[in-house]
Formats: sequence, C-alpha cells, structure tokens
Amino acid sequence: MKYIWLSICAFLIFLMVFYFYNVSKEETVVKYFPIAEDVTFDKAETLLSYQEGEGDDEYEVGWKTSSKSTEPVYLRQDVSLLYVNGRLKGVVNKWKENEAKLTKHSTLHGEETKKYEAISFHHGEVHKGEDVINSIQATTYDKLYIVDSPHSKRMAFKNAESKEEEEWQNKLDHSIHQQLEVQWDGLKSYYQIPQGQYEQVPLTDLHSFNEENPFPYTSSEQYNRISGQLWEGLYKNYVLGIKDAKSKHPIQSYIPLLLFDKNGKHLMVLYEDDQGEKHQLIQYY
Repeated sequence: MKYIWLSICAFLIFLMVFYFYNVSKEETVVKYFPIAEDVTFDKAETLLSYQEGEGDDEYEVGWKTSSKSTEPVYLRQDVSLLYVNGRLKGVVNKWKENEAKLTKHSTLHGEETKKYEAISFHHGEVHKGEDVINSIQATTYDKLYIVDSPHSKRMAFKNAESKEEEEWQNKLDHSIHQQLEVQWDGLKSYYQIPQGQYEQVPLTDLHSFNEENPFPYTSSEQYNRISGQLWEGLYKNYVLGIKDAKSKHPIQSYIPLLLFDKNGKHLMVLYEDDQGEKHQLIQYY
C-alpha cells in the first residue's frame, strides 16, 4: 500500500512539473532578440476567404496564416487574432522547432452582415552557436466584408468595388468605429489618460507600420525593437489571456487601443476582458 501511494505521489509530481514546464515554455515562446541579418521571411501572409454554407442563411469564412523563413530556425511561431465586428472571436497559435514553414487553416461558421479582420505576428528565434540569439519577425493582416441582407444578394469583398459595396463598407466601418470609440473613451477615462498627449492606433492597424513607416513619434531605427517587444508583451498578457480562478480571457472583448506618447518615450495598450476588467500595459522605449 505504501509503495502504491509513493508511486501515485511521484506520478502527480511528474504531472505538475510537466505542466508548469509547458506553460512556462509557452509563455516565453514569443521573445524579441536583435534582428537576424542573414535570415529573413520568404513569405508571410494572413488570408480571409468567403465560402458558401450549407443553408441560405449561413456561410463559412476561411482563416489562414502561413509563413516561410529562408532556412529552418530554432523556433518558428505564428500567432493570429480574428476580430468580427470589432470583437475578438478567435486566436490561432502555432509553433514548431527547427522548422522554416508554418501553415494553419481554420474555418468559421458565419451568418448575417459582418466585417472580419485578422492580424498575425510571424516570429522566428534564430540560434547561431551557443551564445548568439537573433530573431525574425513580420506582421500581416487581412479583412473581409460579408453582406448577408434579405434586401440584396449576398456579397463578399475586401475592398469596395461598386457603389453598393462602398455603402455597405462605410456603414459597417462607421458602426464598428462608434462602438470602439465608446469602449476606448471609457478606458482612457478610467486610466485618466491626458487628452492630446498620445496618438491612438487600433491593434488591427499594426500591419501598416514598418521600418520605412515607423510607429508615431519613433524612428526607423527603433521600429524592430519596439514592434518585437510590443508583440512579446501582447502575447504574454493578452494572447494567452488572463488565467485565474474565474477563467477570464479577452475573447469577445473589443480591439485593444494602442497609445503612442507624443514625446516618443513610451506606448500604452488598453483593453478590457470579457468579464469587464480593464487592463493597461506600458512599454518604455
């Protein structure tokens, strides 16, 4: 009997060690290191696509992330966030060791008129020898408008090409922006953010910045470090969710707001989880 209890205890200890090892490893996967000079991405892409559904009132949305580095690296990871009408609906997080290529495809059930947005961070950890660690990174984005109205034929488009599509695009964008502004104003008021001190950028706009077009009030030389450390913080605090006894997480929450200090000293990330708890992340340059 004593031997059985010892075996059970040893097994439970093994499970605890295994669990905490995996959680710790997962939480530190996305980590910024100086950008590699001899390894880059051949390809990095986020793609949303429309697919017919089985019924007249249903359709499917394809959600694909893919990336390929010029050579296999120690650790490859793609993280993608999907927002529907401004609310987080899904997170894809795929990683492999000693790989160059990653591909992940998901299909979501959809109905009614909606705007779909997906933003992805593609990351690679490059080990050269025992002491030198570098990284590669890229941010990609895609959007898809699906109009499912009883008064018109179902439409799916990324950018309006007709007057009818333009009207629907403007209507959706305006409605979503109004909801986001209410959410963001509440967060700025809660954290007493001084008006006029920051330039605000939705998280879904991160793809529009690069070395040639750096973040507001920063320089091209700072871009890679700020972007890499920003995604490192987002992954740990936002993507992995808020793990506690109440199982709170950011699913169903609105798109986070990024605030760039006009003095070029720091940025903030403001968001609210599905339980209504507000969060503020601060990153100093």
